Amino acid sequence: MMLDWNEYRQQISSAVGEIAKLSPDTVRGYVQMGGAVAKTGKLDAKTRELIALAVAVTRQCDGCITVHTDAAVKHGATREEIVEALGVAIAINAGAALVYSARALDAYAARTAASPTAATSSGSQ
Repeated sequence: MMLDWNEYRQQISSAVGEIAKLSPDTVRGYVQMGGAVAKTGKLDAKTRELIALAVAVTRQCDGCITVHTDAAVKHGATREEIVEALGVAIAINAGAALVYSARALDAYAARTAASPTAATSSGSQ
């Protein structure tokens, strides 16, 4: 195992508790925001946690990963459902890379349109 995720989740909880002591309104606002999403009742808790886990992966947030994996399991998510949600995250990240690759080519086109020799001259920026 790469990380003791259970211990890490406890550390995150403790650290957030410390933040709550120092800035209770900040943490209260965060909790309220999360609770507001659940009030619509359009998605069940397991689905929300699977989405949160996929987002956690795309944001590369280890704390979010451990918290939302725990919550997804508590709401009945199976390994297969988690893998499917992670597959969506992988696909979206690949899609984002593809879109930003198009943006990079657009930036190149804009740069070289201004100076036709820029593409062939060395050291030009």
